[in-house]
Amino acid sequence: MPEPNPQSERSAILAAHDVTKVYRMGDVDVHALRGVNVPLYEGELMVLLGPSGSGKSTLLNILGALDVPSSGRVLYRDEDIAAAGERELTEFRRDHVGFVFQFYNLVPSLTARENVALVTEITERPLDPSEALELVGLTDRMHHFPAQLSGGEQQRVAIARAVAKQPEILLCDEPTGALDFKTGIRVLEVIDEVNRSLGTTTAVITHHAPIASMADRVVSLSDGMVASDRSNEKKVSPADLTW
Repeated sequence: MPEPNPQSERSAILAAHDVTKVYRMGDVDVHALRGVNVPLYEGELMVLLGPSGSGKSTLLNILGALDVPSSGRVLYRDEDIAAAGERELTEFRRDHVGFVFQFYNLVPSLTARENVALVTEITERPLDPSEALELVGLTDRMHHFPAQLSGGEQQRVAIARAVAKQPEILLCDEPTGALDFKTGIRVLEVIDEVNRSLGTTTAVITHHAPIASMADRVVSLSDGMVASDRSNEKKVSPADLTW
């Protein structure tokens, strides 16, 4: 049984309710999620922890409307986006969610500033690209191309791009997975700063258990099910993490 969560009485900005996901692989059904219930509370930084194959990325993709569940509901402010059409899902992703992935997906022929500007041009109330890059500590690198940036700097550009549209929710899938320890810590510091300074509701997927120490709340998945859901009594600054 998952541990009781003292925040359970709060209303969630985004929540999975009894979500299942089944993939058909030839003649075999693969159950990626098995009746998962995970809320995401406004303004919190939640870490989704678990080994490879536990269902973390599948759940994050469903919460971010990049995928749809086989059954169950996904509620955004009490509206079931799992039942929405493709146009509504596109609008939800565009207007409310920012994504950061393990790989940066920057356009190589554009500068850091121009990569961020791609998002601000399709958003109603964006940050200025320069302001977004300042937030992630890259003011002096904004006119550099991706090939001129380190891996950590490219990931920080990707974070700036995600937050430039001022999303309510930031979903990060293994954002330090391709980085060394020192660079990963810097990226986690940026994600923590975005959460604190902008109040962006944030979920971070990781299989590195120590990263969970920086979260307000930690949800652990195992074999497509929630193994535990607990609040952190003592959060640790990313700068103090070790793994």
